[in-house]
Amino acid sequence: MTSDFKLDESEPDFVSVNGVLKIGERTNVVRKILNGFRRQGNRVAPDRGSWGTEAPGDDTVELLVDEDEKREHGSRKLSAPLLAGTAYCISSCSMIVLNKVVLSSYSFNAGISLMFYQNLLSTVIVVLLHFFGLVSLERLNWKLVRVWIPVNVIFVGMLVSGMYSLNYINIAMVTILKNMTNIITAVGEYFIFRKHQNRKVWIAMFLMIISAVSGGITDLSFDAVGYAWQIINCILTAGYSLTLRRVMDTAKHLTKSGSLNEVSMVLLNNMLSLPFAIVLILMFNEWEYVINSVVISSPMFWVVATLSGVLGLAISFTSMWFLKETGPTTYSLVGSLNKIPISIAGLVLFNVRVSLENLFSILFGLFAGVFFARAKMS
Repeated sequence: MTSDFKLDESEPDFVSVNGVLKIGERTNVVRKILNGFRRQGNRVAPDRGSWGTEAPGDDTVELLVDEDEKREHGSRKLSAPLLAGTAYCISSCSMIVLNKVVLSSYSFNAGISLMFYQNLLSTVIVVLLHFFGLVSLERLNWKLVRVWIPVNVIFVGMLVSGMYSLNYINIAMVTILKNMTNIITAVGEYFIFRKHQNRKVWIAMFLMIISAVSGGITDLSFDAVGYAWQIINCILTAGYSLTLRRVMDTAKHLTKSGSLNEVSMVLLNNMLSLPFAIVLILMFNEWEYVINSVVISSPMFWVVATLSGVLGLAISFTSMWFLKETGPTTYSLVGSLNKIPISIAGLVLFNVRVSLENLFSILFGLFAGVFFARAKMS
């Protein structure tokens, strides 16, 4: 008797041992026969012993497994960006608040020394992570360091000016004034890279200028020194991002691997900033203030300062993680939305006196920042 299908005789699916088939081998034979019928278009009758319910075949089982795998993969695909974004937002908000606590609540008027301590801590942590094989670092050389020094000078100025602005201005107004960085960056991109912005971007920048001016006019705790430091910070922050784009391409060719990962850039920034910070500490005579300061004898002060340094490094890693899981557009939008909880936390935690007009200017500035991020996406 012939059948409509043939078993592959070159590689038999079973071997008879003393004329007896093993149970697992019988299953393989049955599966092969059923698959043969399916290929011929025949339909296998359901098992009558199953009370009219057809037992799921191999295709059904595989379909269910595929669906479970897709569901599990989809949940992982959604949870990873959510975790990365949450970690980035928490670390960003926490560091700004803790820096404000150190500089204002503890009345620590040594922003350069605080920056030196935070960057030294970050350098040590990155080196230890590399030592234990948790991160990879490029081998540094003098040519790479020499190319990176201009970027690092701007980086140090950016951190120092940010510290001093926080010492004089409340967090909400610092957040709104930081929008000016976007305007300076966009203008710099136009003149340096000849990058044209669309009309929505220019409208958003105009709204940010209005919010910054109105926020300064209605600020009940206005401080000209603090605003000057923040304007300097915006210029340096924009200069840092514009310079970094040019230097990164040159720096990649000076490494052994021909690339420069983000962890190596974090190490370069923090490590090269240390000698510059020492020079500034000596120049502004901060070392004498720190030695004679009463607050450095408080263990809680060192806990908060250390935690702010760890969070500064955490921002670098979580931002890289979040950028990898999502993309520049989502990263930019979340960064703009992140200003909202930072501003609210700054107003509530430090009991900042605000008028209705100032509060409206802050909210208007936050809206303008979000609108700017959306406009950049389009």
